[in-house]
Amino acid sequence: MHLFYTPEIESHFANFILTEEESKHAIRVLRLANRDQIHLIDGRGGFYRAEIIDAHPKRTTLQIIEIQEAFQKPSYHLHMAVAPTKNIERFEWFLEKATEVGVQEITPVISEHSERKEVKPDRLNKVIVAAMKQSYKAYMPKLNPAMTLTNFLKQQEQVSAQKAIAHCVDSEKQYLSQVFTPQQDYVILIGPEGDFSTEEIGKTISSGFVPISLGEARLRTETAALTSCVEVALLNR
Repeated sequence: MHLFYTPEIESHFANFILTEEESKHAIRVLRLANRDQIHLIDGRGGFYRAEIIDAHPKRTTLQIIEIQEAFQKPSYHLHMAVAPTKNIERFEWFLEKATEVGVQEITPVISEHSERKEVKPDRLNKVIVAAMKQSYKAYMPKLNPAMTLTNFLKQQEQVSAQKAIAHCVDSEKQYLSQVFTPQQDYVILIGPEGDFSTEEIGKTISSGFVPISLGEARLRTETAALTSCVEVALLNR
């Protein structure tokens, strides 16, 4: 069954009209007609089953048949703070796969060795929405504005969560499964291609982040970030 992202919908709606863009996609591209059923997600946990009652290519009207609230609500909250890669397509790949695997919040973090200082949130959110629809998830991960590592650490001072940093400097580290416990809030920091500086690592550890190892291999930024997501998902399975 076809899935549409409709953030404007509310659980008390009996009927709903698709946007012109979505209506055109439903009627002209997918060739849907009256009495056909589709699914809707609102990005806030609402999963809807609806029937087309007016297949108009500019304002398709739906009748809401069934609503599931808190659909597949995750038992944990994972906040990934990741330095955007020089090649933005690699960062977009991470966002796509992390959304499929399970992530609730992402912050692009700019550090001393970052080669990319800016990101385009509109483009990145489109990647997230597409991945959310593809994986049939009703919760849309929150993409925060890009910020410096210093400002991110200040923001995290008042956050109660289990926190970790993955870096490449030889030092004492633990595996993620040794640091995190199931069904908690987590924050994981992943640095840029050139890694965090020694000073940044020290500052982050002083802020309560525990150094973790993701294995013996030296991973790319986006691979390290996705590996962290997978490990957290497995921990909470």
